[in-house]
Amino acid sequence: MKGGQAPKVGFVSLGCPKALTDSELILTQLSAEGYQTSKTFEGADLVIVNTCGFIDDAVRESLDTIGEALAANGKVIVTGCLGARQADGGGNLVANVHPSVLAVTGPHATQEVMDAVHRHLPKLHDPFLDLVPPQGIKLTPKHYAYLKISEGCNHRCTFCIIPSMRGDLVSRPVGDVLSEAARLFESGVKELLVVSQDTSAYGVDVQYRTGFWNGKPVKTRMFDLVRELGQLAKPHGAWVRLHYVYPYPHVDDIIPLMADGLCLPYLDVPLQHSHPDVLKRMKRPASGEKNLERIQRWREMCPDLVIRSTFIAGFPGETEAEFEHLLDFVKQAGIDRAGCFAYSDVQGAAANQLPGMLPVAVREERRARFMQVAEAVSTAKLRSRVGATMQVLVDSAPAMGRKGGVGRSFADAPEIDGLVKLLPPQKISKTLKVGEFTRAKIVGTEGHDLVAQPV
Repeated sequence: MKGGQAPKVGFVSLGCPKALTDSELILTQLSAEGYQTSKTFEGADLVIVNTCGFIDDAVRESLDTIGEALAANGKVIVTGCLGARQADGGGNLVANVHPSVLAVTGPHATQEVMDAVHRHLPKLHDPFLDLVPPQGIKLTPKHYAYLKISEGCNHRCTFCIIPSMRGDLVSRPVGDVLSEAARLFESGVKELLVVSQDTSAYGVDVQYRTGFWNGKPVKTRMFDLVRELGQLAKPHGAWVRLHYVYPYPHVDDIIPLMADGLCLPYLDVPLQHSHPDVLKRMKRPASGEKNLERIQRWREMCPDLVIRSTFIAGFPGETEAEFEHLLDFVKQAGIDRAGCFAYSDVQGAAANQLPGMLPVAVREERRARFMQVAEAVSTAKLRSRVGATMQVLVDSAPAMGRKGGVGRSFADAPEIDGLVKLLPPQKISKTLKVGEFTRAKIVGTEGHDLVAQPV
């Protein structure tokens, strides 16, 4: 840091949208205190790495990134899920692998990170809050943002170690959540993506206590929150999209809000499997036997409903019959978008001790078979949209869209689903602008994506 210049912090954010919102909080606080950000490790006075520690590939990526930052810069603070993991022989995993890091914290630890920054890179002056926009610093494009409504999880799924890193469920006060949403919409956000570890459980930890928003009572409960978010979004013509929604019975009450246009007819439901016995070994919440029936009822209430989900193939003890049950479920439920992981050991997960561990080759073979079935279902769903005219949120439009652009429909969450490839407009007067909606007629499909003509 040169005399008189604002200190510069490099930042790397790895992992899921929940980690991204942690990164945004830290960056907002850094900006409020006069720190600048650097686009390179070499150009920074210090580097912060927000890590992921859920699966082995994520652990490797995080440890490699920390190593790269240390090699290029030398001054590194580590935060995030991997920071909470213990090594096999005891002690902190990150500190054992990279003993020269300046500090290590777990997830959702803005103050601890700032304390470490202050120790190793003191700020030049007192905070000037007007340096920070009202919506804070965002790592997403200006037109969409993630809204985290709770932290942690009360479940103890045998394949998951997130509660050991992020703790039990802690719901944010409903007034705080709605205030943040209002600021985001007012700043130009056109799509709000609601995230948490378990969105359906929002408020259970505080017994759905009544909070206040703009002087009126609002329960700390999923239904009330989604209804209020929809009302906030309406004047801005914005979307509200729900992620990590466990299929509890009370989710049935959300579907009419979708049918009425208060939130998108889109649910990200982490089902993981369909067979009751596998779900019991996984210790999954909700009743697996009723999921197909529940999804069919949702589609009756809201025919436009799109469901995306993630699944695990080759879980310990999974029989061929149980796997076939999963393939049948994906077809019968018509899962619009599906991702699948071949089961892998996660250090500290209870599933590692379950009997019936399958050979890696069998797990990978089942994952490939699953994706073949899931992609056939998804492709058929996409083809059924050809000829329809849809509202598309524009994500990219070089030269005002004269050569076309890229966007997403209500059925496509950013980065995890497909895209809508927009052809050049036929009318000279028609332009496309990033962050705005356009109407487009679907004229074809390309893999997981739609091709559309702006109208």
